[in-house]
Amino acid sequence: MPRPVHALTHTDALRHNLARLRQSCPQSRLLAVVKANAYGHGLAHVFDGLRGADGFALLDLNEAQSVRELGWRGPVLLLEGVFEQRDLELCSRLDLWNVVHHEGQIDMLSRHKTQVPQRVFLKMNSGMNRLGFTPQAFRSAWVRLNALPQVDEISLMTHFARADDAHGVDAQLQVFAQHSSDLPGERSLANSAAVLRHGERDDVTADWVRTGVAMYGSSPDHGLHDAAHWGLRPAMSLRSRVVGVQQLKAGDSVGYGGVFTAPQDMAVGIVACGYADGYPRQAPTGTPVLVNGVRTRTLGRVSMDMLCVDLSAPAAAGIGDEVTLWGSASSGQVLCIDEVAQAAGTVGYELMCALAARVPVSAV
Repeated sequence: MPRPVHALTHTDALRHNLARLRQSCPQSRLLAVVKANAYGHGLAHVFDGLRGADGFALLDLNEAQSVRELGWRGPVLLLEGVFEQRDLELCSRLDLWNVVHHEGQIDMLSRHKTQVPQRVFLKMNSGMNRLGFTPQAFRSAWVRLNALPQVDEISLMTHFARADDAHGVDAQLQVFAQHSSDLPGERSLANSAAVLRHGERDDVTADWVRTGVAMYGSSPDHGLHDAAHWGLRPAMSLRSRVVGVQQLKAGDSVGYGGVFTAPQDMAVGIVACGYADGYPRQAPTGTPVLVNGVRTRTLGRVSMDMLCVDLSAPAAAGIGDEVTLWGSASSGQVLCIDEVAQAAGTVGYELMCALAARVPVSAV
């Protein structure tokens, strides 16, 4: 019998979150971002829940091929474009859209032998300082692309660095508009945070939005607003079971290093989940967890295959009882992944993506 730790991808939650994001930008078309194996949820597991999107956005050619094999015939955007000349052959075969963010990619397109021109998204670095042409070089890049017979439609894009701030998009919008306002083509600017926080602004949501983490039920501005505030539901639940119970006396310690000492007699549950499953090792005592749907806390250090939980609140809990590390308990109670991430000093994105390959994932 396998270890009881497993993850569930909730198809209904994905559909709900997608619909919720569309409410914030009803005039825009939506690219569902499924990079990093759909943020750890599994491409095949999320496909049915996200097929109501207008397109998919990802990084890897293998993932693009998987989306096509799942039956998707609509737009698929490579968010970092191609890395080698030969990648363009597969792009043509799979009918992919490419982001172009440096001169070398334009050079590759100019050498590409194809009868069918490709749609590209020309990216401006408007302040993120990660990928993209400088504002001053943006126009000349557009002119070069526009002259190529290998290029069909040119869309314009940028990426917000601080969309989770109240005014975090304004400076970048100004730069983007200043250097692109008279260029033709559809625009794509907004990520999850921009859609939820600034979705009423047409200059933000534009023609295409690229939604990632919010589709999976995580708040892009956690700390200011939780997922429930935005009407989002968790798309991943990580669950396991209690596999052992220890009765501690006052003064007993538990786990490596003995960093937790019992202040009084108490029951401790041993859970089949550890950092080798993707649970954060740095999660301290007090990280929230659900046992039989009842909120309690972790105790001591997380080890490779196990962690310890306080059974004082769910007092009747014992071996075999359900533990929800994040997401929805089978009884319906919810523990937001962002809460667990905050306790561990990280973000929900990382916990989703860090789910280990040894953890079975199924769609429900």
